[in-house]
Amino acid sequence: MADLERFSHDERSPVPALLKAGIAHVQFETIHPFLDGNGRVGRLLITFLLCHAGVLSTPMLYLSLHLKQNRDEYYRLLQGVRSDGDWEAWLAFFLKGVQQTADGAVGTAKRLIGLFADDRTRIQEAGRVAGSALRVHMVLQERPVARLKDVAEKAGLSFPAASAGMKLLEDVGVAQEITGRRRNRLFRYGRYIEILNEGTEPL
Repeated sequence: MADLERFSHDERSPVPALLKAGIAHVQFETIHPFLDGNGRVGRLLITFLLCHAGVLSTPMLYLSLHLKQNRDEYYRLLQGVRSDGDWEAWLAFFLKGVQQTADGAVGTAKRLIGLFADDRTRIQEAGRVAGSALRVHMVLQERPVARLKDVAEKAGLSFPAASAGMKLLEDVGVAQEITGRRRNRLFRYGRYIEILNEGTEPL
């Protein structure tokens, strides 16, 4: 582990950050230092190393879905490195996964921007009553599942104003109440969550 830590933080190393992250992931998974959670930590290590190197400004790249969808190949290539030293095949797979994940994240971001713009237009068409609803809509873009009390606080609205704004979002199909209760209600930005969940269904 000490050698892995030194390798990961060696800023004088000529190894590009993406390759370093791919190499470090294999080494961590091979060392397998914990009784449980090595896979999750190993995947997070990729993201953290890319953030540390300045390749990512925020931890927005997470390869879990790619690795899950290609689980057999992933394990085969890890074993190929361990038994045969076949780093080239592993790194080609890893870099392809980074590219696909990054492309997917950009595509998802563009779709969400379009969704927010379309929903904002639908809210604005309600006229003067749309002011509070637009502020509630802004909060749901940051918290797609939220309690009305938290929405009111985050939006800087009174509880009645936030409630009226949320009611408008329900009326135009943007938000849905998901508890069925009269108090401590929870709302979700349904289409936003659906877009984020695409491709994550169990195989």
